[in-house]
Amino acid sequence: MKPKIGFMGLGIMGAPMAANILKAGYPLTVYNRTAAKAEPLAKLGAQVAASPKALAQDAQIIVAMVTGPEALYELLFGPEGAAEAFGPEQVFINMSSVSPSFTLELGKELAPTAIRFVDAPVSGTKKPAEDGALVILAGGNRQRVQELEPLFLTMGKKVIYCGKTGQGSMMKMFINLLLGLMMEGFAEALNFGRLGGLDLEAMLETVASGAMNAPMFQVKAANFRDQKFQAAFPLKHLAKDAKFVVDTAYELGAPVPAGQMLLHLYRLGVAQGWGDEDISAIAKVMEFLSPPK
Repeated sequence: MKPKIGFMGLGIMGAPMAANILKAGYPLTVYNRTAAKAEPLAKLGAQVAASPKALAQDAQIIVAMVTGPEALYELLFGPEGAAEAFGPEQVFINMSSVSPSFTLELGKELAPTAIRFVDAPVSGTKKPAEDGALVILAGGNRQRVQELEPLFLTMGKKVIYCGKTGQGSMMKMFINLLLGLMMEGFAEALNFGRLGGLDLEAMLETVASGAMNAPMFQVKAANFRDQKFQAAFPLKHLAKDAKFVVDTAYELGAPVPAGQMLLHLYRLGVAQGWGDEDISAIAKVMEFLSPPK
């Protein structure tokens, strides 16, 4: 019999991830602060909990997928928080994007409950979440991660074991630093070419025809063509993760000069009101910084 799953957080990523767990035949209970977001899953057969604590009382494995540390902490330790119901026979999986240092501190705070803790953020955005094609970046006890693999593979196409607790979060910071740099670099180069009189389609064809071609560039090309930046991964979330990267780099003594600039540029995008648009809306920042036509 498949274990009972409790899933907290039904946003852009969480809702399709929870739906894929349900489709795979796992008994599922969900919770979201905005209750209306649970209704589509309830129609598919999920139970809806009245509080995080109620969810944890009815689940063997509890999963959280929320926007960041503040939301996660509220779910766990706020009024009627899930941690009140945690015990040694349960597993808690944090799939939210948080810093490695936060993950380690969270592990210490959860230790008195004796719950088994795994940090397993994901690489991928809305479409891979819908398709069950995410990459799961798991940290914690290796055997426990292996035992959880059938559940992870309902949401993703691959599970990568990253090391001890906190290393899943570290891998998430690594891949999102690279993602942010690639996205900003693509937008910067296109804006540079635009100001030099190059045709957009010719530039995109040049990129797609050589070694610089990348699936992400292919996917985001439509956004640059249409100047529509519907969020698959909101710009404000990349800004948040860039701050985690810079803070983590400071703690490690790691030089991230391009990461520092990345944080500045994405925060500028948020300040201009583009935070809810896709990360490819960094193109708007490039145009904003360019001389007027």
